[in-house]
Amino acid sequence: MREALTVYYDGGCPLCRAEIGHYRRCAGAERIAFVDVGRAAPRTALGPDLDRDAALARFHVRGGDGRLVSGAAAFARLWRALPAWRWLGRLVDLRVFGLQPVLPLADAAYRLSLPLRPRLARLIARRRR
Repeated sequence: MREALTVYYDGGCPLCRAEIGHYRRCAGAERIAFVDVGRAAPRTALGPDLDRDAALARFHVRGGDGRLVSGAAAFARLWRALPAWRWLGRLVDLRVFGLQPVLPLADAAYRLSLPLRPRLARLIARRRR
């Protein structure tokens, strides 16, 4: 059995809810704890290395080993836990001669997408009405 993961997401964000909803329906998701850290969600203990504002600003995943990762590394960790997505998690985490050539590119793409998140969330919210 793979290690348990805890995924922190903004349940107040339509984009985040849609994406997490997809992952929750995937095989393997039953071993993952999905924690809504949105402003409307009850406060929950996130650990000494994560506060609500940081959790809302970036995607975070905590492994069963207690290690917290964010951004593209967090997505890769989640994807590796889901059989249908495992190939993508392995690709992002690929090591070649001790280097991870894909992860910095994936994280740069993730950081560039963050300013678009509010617009995408509004589009999703409008489509659902």
